[in-house]
Amino acid sequence: MSLRQMEYFLAVVEESSFTRAAELLHVTQPALSHQIKALERTVGGALLERLPRGVRLTPMGRAYLPHAERSVRSAAQARRAARAAAGAEGGELHIATVHAVAVGILPDVFARWRRAHPGVALVLHEYATPEALEEQLERGTADLAVGPPPAHWPGPVVPVGEEEIVLVVPFDDPLAGRASVRLQELADRPWVRCAMEPVVQGRPFLDLACGEAGFTPRTAVRTEHTSTAVRMAAAGVGVATAPAHVVRGAVGEDCAVLAVDPPWRRRLAVFSRVELTGATAAFTELLAGSGPLGPRTPTG
Repeated sequence: MSLRQMEYFLAVVEESSFTRAAELLHVTQPALSHQIKALERTVGGALLERLPRGVRLTPMGRAYLPHAERSVRSAAQARRAARAAAGAEGGELHIATVHAVAVGILPDVFARWRRAHPGVALVLHEYATPEALEEQLERGTADLAVGPPPAHWPGPVVPVGEEEIVLVVPFDDPLAGRASVRLQELADRPWVRCAMEPVVQGRPFLDLACGEAGFTPRTAVRTEHTSTAVRMAAAGVGVATAPAHVVRGAVGEDCAVLAVDPPWRRRLAVFSRVELTGATAAFTELLAGSGPLGPRTPTG
């Protein structure tokens, strides 16, 4: 079984067609079919079922698919790591993160990176939750991740600062002129909840925080993305929570931002499967010096 055969297999799965996969790979269809059959002989059974209009995975193919994906991604990451070890002068740097960091922090960091290292192309992979971020990095999707530091991670974890979680209300809200608010003052308010809300101690963060403040938050609407929740709050649907850098730097031009008293803060880190060298180390250093992240804090 070869890496090329796994790449061919993944192309057929992605395209759902031998013909389109062959065109994508710039090989003849007979050559592609030969490689897939050779792979199936090696693993001991059919991986793909040929249909009149396309192909689909067999049970054996479904079991084989995630391992093939990981092998191909790991090989690509190995090539990138080898180039990165020689310095941040060429190739690609794949970065995985959660949506809020991608929207609120990374645009400025990417712009500064491009000015400093124009020969290194950046590829961004966004995920909805820290759990999905960790899973995809473990599978080799990216060279490094930026997000909340994972609790149990076998590779390097480098603190790069922290983000403040704030409250979002409309400009005409009675609280809009204040700098901060205690959570108990919002016990009778409706809330805009987001699927990307962190889970702490097995509970959504807002449920936990409001419970400690003596009330259960009343949900007005649920959204998929943080930026949508901010826009809903700005329109007066309900109070929303969001990282301050998302609201102030990306989507919050027409809403009021309130700090929570005492403040809510979440640590951010860069983490990777392998040692940070070359381009990955240079990007981590650049991110750690980014203004929106504030002071570094230990991972504890």
